[in-house]
Amino acid sequence: MSEKASSTEAGDVVNTSHLEGEKAAYTQPNASDGTGRRGSVALNIVENPLKRFSREETYANAQAFAQEHEMSEHSDLFGRAALVAREGQRFEMVHELKDDERAALIYERDHKWHGSKMLWYSISLCAVGAATQGWDQTGSNGANLSFPEEFGINGTGRDEWIVGIVNAIIFLTAGLIGAFIVDPLNHYLGRRGEIFLTALCLTATPIGSAFAKSWQGLFAARFIMGIGIGAKNATVPIYSAEMAPARIRGALVMFWQLWVVAGIFLGFAANVIVKDTGRIAWRLQLGSAFIPSFILAVGIFFCPESPRWLMKHGKIAKGFESMSKLRAHPIIGARDFYYSYIIYLEEMKVAGGLGYFARMADCFRIPRIRRANYGASTVMLAQQMCGINIISFYSSTIFKNAGYSDTEALYASLGYGAVQVVFTIPTLFLIDTKGRRKLCLITFPIMAIFLLAAGLSLINNETRDVSRAARIGPVVLFVYLFTIAYSMGEGPVAFQYSAEVFPTIQREQGMAWAVCINNTFAGILSLTFPRMNHVMTPPGAFGFYAGLNLIAWGMIFCFVRETKQLTLEELDQVFSVPTKTFLGYEMKVQLPYFIKSSILRQKIPKPPPIIEKAQSDDDVLDA
Repeated sequence: MSEKASSTEAGDVVNTSHLEGEKAAYTQPNASDGTGRRGSVALNIVENPLKRFSREETYANAQAFAQEHEMSEHSDLFGRAALVAREGQRFEMVHELKDDERAALIYERDHKWHGSKMLWYSISLCAVGAATQGWDQTGSNGANLSFPEEFGINGTGRDEWIVGIVNAIIFLTAGLIGAFIVDPLNHYLGRRGEIFLTALCLTATPIGSAFAKSWQGLFAARFIMGIGIGAKNATVPIYSAEMAPARIRGALVMFWQLWVVAGIFLGFAANVIVKDTGRIAWRLQLGSAFIPSFILAVGIFFCPESPRWLMKHGKIAKGFESMSKLRAHPIIGARDFYYSYIIYLEEMKVAGGLGYFARMADCFRIPRIRRANYGASTVMLAQQMCGINIISFYSSTIFKNAGYSDTEALYASLGYGAVQVVFTIPTLFLIDTKGRRKLCLITFPIMAIFLLAAGLSLINNETRDVSRAARIGPVVLFVYLFTIAYSMGEGPVAFQYSAEVFPTIQREQGMAWAVCINNTFAGILSLTFPRMNHVMTPPGAFGFYAGLNLIAWGMIFCFVRETKQLTLEELDQVFSVPTKTFLGYEMKVQLPYFIKSSILRQKIPKPPPIIEKAQSDDDVLDA
């Protein structure tokens, strides 16, 4: 066995070996391939590692794989599946396929949303679990109107900080504790077991919040709730991403965000429903968040374990059984599973170690993983910098301060939740066509404008010679427009992007760090906004976050790379491009093209992409 490596920047070695006689996986383009055909002009090619072997070798290797892992009865199936994986979209040239297998592959190619019932059930159930977070946010949102008075903390200064920490603690413990117990929980319990345990936690703690007798008791219940939220938030998107086929992975994993905002809407609906129950209204608002978690705890028993988790833990035969349940035909399941296994072997070669701390260190030490970490950390931090959560956490308070009554503020918040749900749905179809990066770059400047406009609209708040409608209307309008822009960009992208960019070996650690960033800064935002709103005034607070939107745009431009329609394994090549090369391409090629074509309206040819799938004989798997 020979080992080859190519150095791309200081400390960066891209391993390009698999077995003897293989070709490099990370190649630079040539104008011609020596046969008279023009090669790709892309800066880097994503190449299928199975192309390093002949068809006969590929078939034999796959058969040996099946026999080695006690799946001898499937050896011929894996042989055919390996050839399909090798040929990619040219699978019809594989003459070894049976008629039903060929028909299944053609149907899959022509029907983007085709999948097994178990795939749709599992993705949908995980999405329901996401509603817990949104529901709890809005439960506390409504409860903020009454629980401070219940516990005698409705003053200024110290009381504002207490209200802030009670709201913030679930995010602080989610980011600083919950996210970092994900790895041991996943290791010993699996994805399903970890989700079940956290679902039980998130069923019990909202009920505990509802029975709190003091703000300290409420704080304690939410402290534990945050640990469950952090562990769940880091696992459910990974579980979804590992089950979903690449062609619709973005849309399927985005069910997470869709159900987060559905939870926000349902939480606001619950707030409105119980608003007339008197002094216990806030208790019902907080306690109702147990509903989606209870559904998740019961339903997860009927889902298969993640095939990639089983593969990682050496349970190959069980992994294939799980993948088969998640695909519409055995040939599709065998193709996806075998291809994942081949790339998993490649990842093992660059992994610094298998221990917890070694894998966590790899997220900052190994260049390919570090670049993915840059991107994931950026989109997670940007979600808090954009200011959406000052609305999610405190919209009822904001609308009340703008001039609404308590009841009107709850209804305005319900409208905010409805806007999020409605405008997240179109992004299901955009995220895998327009891409994650493009959606963020388009929407962040728009969010900055609308958030600033909402803040400026609050300046007339104290002017009594201005009609009530003129004072309140613009605030609500611009908050809703800001929410529309968020729902079609950063909202769906953050958890989707973070769940997919890390290699299998470091996926738990990478996602844990990303969730830590997201939830810790959500906690800081929730803690500081009540005091910021008082000291800086609402227009100043809104203007502050409008400015952060522009900073977040610059960070996304620099560090977030496009991942649409690539398999989780093919993303290794995307993040093998050095950061300096990536930034140079974006600044010197893509930015001038955008200015000339979109602003100056010049008709110029589109520049070559920095990453492109191999073409012709080098087609790679797109499934």
